[in-house]
Amino acid sequence: MKNSLERSENENWKYLAGVLAVLLISCGTPKKVVFEEPVDTKSRKITDQTKKSYEFNALGLWISNEFDAARLNHAAQINDSTVMLRFDPENVPINKSPYFAFTTWSKEPKQIYFGFQYPDGFEHRYRPKKKENNRWVAIDSMDLIKKEDALFLKFQTGPEPQTIAAQEINSSEDVRQWYVANIVGKNNFVRLRSVGTSQLGRNLPVLDIYHGDPKGKPIIVLLTRQHPPEVTGYFAFQNFLKAIVAESALSRAFLSKYRVLAFPILNPDGVDLGHWRHNANGIDLNRDWAKYRQPEVRNVVSFIDKTSKKDRGKIVLGLDFHSTYEDVFYTNTVREKTTLPGFIDDWFELLEKNIPDYKVNEQAANSTKPVSKGWFLYGRNATAITYEIGDHTPRDRIEEIGTKSANGMMEILLKK
Repeated sequence: MKNSLERSENENWKYLAGVLAVLLISCGTPKKVVFEEPVDTKSRKITDQTKKSYEFNALGLWISNEFDAARLNHAAQINDSTVMLRFDPENVPINKSPYFAFTTWSKEPKQIYFGFQYPDGFEHRYRPKKKENNRWVAIDSMDLIKKEDALFLKFQTGPEPQTIAAQEINSSEDVRQWYVANIVGKNNFVRLRSVGTSQLGRNLPVLDIYHGDPKGKPIIVLLTRQHPPEVTGYFAFQNFLKAIVAESALSRAFLSKYRVLAFPILNPDGVDLGHWRHNANGIDLNRDWAKYRQPEVRNVVSFIDKTSKKDRGKIVLGLDFHSTYEDVFYTNTVREKTTLPGFIDDWFELLEKNIPDYKVNEQAANSTKPVSKGWFLYGRNATAITYEIGDHTPRDRIEEIGTKSANGMMEILLKK
């Protein structure tokens, strides 16, 4: 009889523990957002590239993808001066942004032709860049040869390894070194935190920035690197953030009134794996802002919501930094009843005034798919913009746009 009672009590405790677990999980899950065009963001299988160094003895040449953010799926010698390189996406369907990155060297100085080959339906997009003297430079267009459906790069190899990539490489470690040195540094008003980890256990950092007491401060959210190759948007994010922490009279006044949550790398797995678009689960993170099936978006959204609730700070503005074919701002059409109804028009007017020979390229449409811009609008009634920089916008122009757009934002919001 006693054993029977013990079993019954044990079962009751197990039941109550199960109910409590469900309640805890449900309380910790961010509120989902409904979109007109749902996207299935359940994890999908990816095909990993094989990490190796390809050796071509007859040429005295090596080609390698054995480093973070590399992308090379196969290499084959065609003749005594040509090697064809194959670049495949992590899975399909996928955006047409064929990313590549590899290192090459040879026993003696040698001129090699590298052919770029992609799967059917994809073609070359990014102008190759090389790293020399610890800085990235675009390869001379005279060394790019279009032949039938393939692109060939004429390249001088030598004993010193050289890296060639679609865009400047900024791995998760590169990003960490940048924000530690340039943003956190001696700025005691910048608090470096973690919101959790990615699918493969990489850190998801956030920079929590404000002066004084955080209670009641309106919150601005900055996001970047949802898509691995989109580094020009990341460069704009860097300059934008540097202006915010510059400790100018403008930035000090701004951070005394507002709080900034800056996420410098949302997709560290995709970045370090050399993915074209997706995370380690084969999903476009900028389509998961409805049900948060992927850990990266789920952790970021949870942190934003918990921070907002804990310190009673309303989310007023979200800027998501990306890259595309040209500079463009994607905005929401609905503005009247949002947190900052007049901000976008005022901001764009100020940008055109403060940046020489600059015309804002705005494309306005309410998000129908679950992207971050739509999440801010539908889920938090906040003003939101997808801030896109062109693939080949010069670095000095990016610095100017990023810096002056941050200063313009602070100037306008201080008047609110």
